[in-house]
Amino acid sequence: MKPIAQLAAILALALAAAGTTYWFKGPPVRRYQCDPATLKADEVCLAQIPPTAKILWVDARSRAEWRKSGLPGSALWNLDPGEDMQAFEADIAARIIDTPRVIVYCGDENCGLSRQIAARIRQLQLGAEVSVLRGGWRALNDAGLTRR
Repeated sequence: MKPIAQLAAILALALAAAGTTYWFKGPPVRRYQCDPATLKADEVCLAQIPPTAKILWVDARSRAEWRKSGLPGSALWNLDPGEDMQAFEADIAARIIDTPRVIVYCGDENCGLSRQIAARIRQLQLGAEVSVLRGGWRALNDAGLTRR
């Protein structure tokens, strides 16, 4: 019986600690939080983008994910070998003429694809300001901007 009593004591202490933390700190924050002080030179937080800004959003996720939950009006550009890279370039080039600011996003804050796609867009030398969204799709989804 001694191990069961020890387990019960450990569980009671853990529950008390969790309850105390919840009482003082509140429920956990589940929305993506972006700290502008930690941004890299080519990154931007969603909160830094003015709501009236004219932006070309580029989704670096798979075509299936883009169709299912992409940002309405966004362009697709990913590194899937089955996709037509020239079609991506042509679509972006045509749309940059009207929208000189481009923000690339992918699945989450740890996705490196958005940075690779941003580099490819910069290589097109179309004069656009190209940034990567910190937090990616998760930040957009938390803000209620994506298709569900």
